[in-house]
Amino acid sequence: MQTETQTVTTKPLRDVRGFWRILLAVIAPLPMLGMGLYNIFSPVDGGSSFEDTVAAYAANEQTIGLVQWFGVPFVVLLIPATFAVAWASRRGAPLLTTFGAFVALLGFLSGLPLIQGGDKLAYLTVKHDLDVATMSNLQSLMEEEPTQLAGLLFIIGIVFGLLLLGLALWRSGAAPKWMGIALAVGGFTHPFIPGHVAAGVGLLVAAVGFAGASVALLRMDNDGFDLPPAR
Repeated sequence: MQTETQTVTTKPLRDVRGFWRILLAVIAPLPMLGMGLYNIFSPVDGGSSFEDTVAAYAANEQTIGLVQWFGVPFVVLLIPATFAVAWASRRGAPLLTTFGAFVALLGFLSGLPLIQGGDKLAYLTVKHDLDVATMSNLQSLMEEEPTQLAGLLFIIGIVFGLLLLGLALWRSGAAPKWMGIALAVGGFTHPFIPGHVAAGVGLLVAAVGFAGASVALLRMDNDGFDLPPAR
């Protein structure tokens, strides 16, 4: 009696580490770049009253309609960009990266879905010719909602989370040290810089810091990025 031996050929798993590494490298600087341009081209300073914001938007309706799109990368890509920085610096500065990523991601995950900014309401007021007084009252009511405390967490994420991540990127040696400093300085100083143009420039400095993660990710090979696929 003969025993038949079957040879089972297992198809190797596709290695997609290079795709994720390059994708994160491309994404990393885009959120702060977009928000920096948003601030620079905005016709009104942050913290202006709702009525002043509506008046400025009405006088620059075409410009603000275009500027709205600059904010999209910030909302959509800020969290993966933060992961890109953490992934680039995690091996060279594991503890500092962990603290920075925790603070930053806690703030961003709280703020992005919960903050209802007055800029959007002001834009809709101008675009659809809504009553300014009614929309101003709506904005005031929204600011009284307890979920708006997420704004405080968001600021903590920007100021302290990015400060720690910038220091982690600097300490890890994964990217040029000045790029880690740019991330730390750009995030930490942003809420304290007066004027929308200066605030926008500060965010562009932070974008350069995020690009440090891009440099680090493009420098490393796939084995340095992650373990190979396996079952």
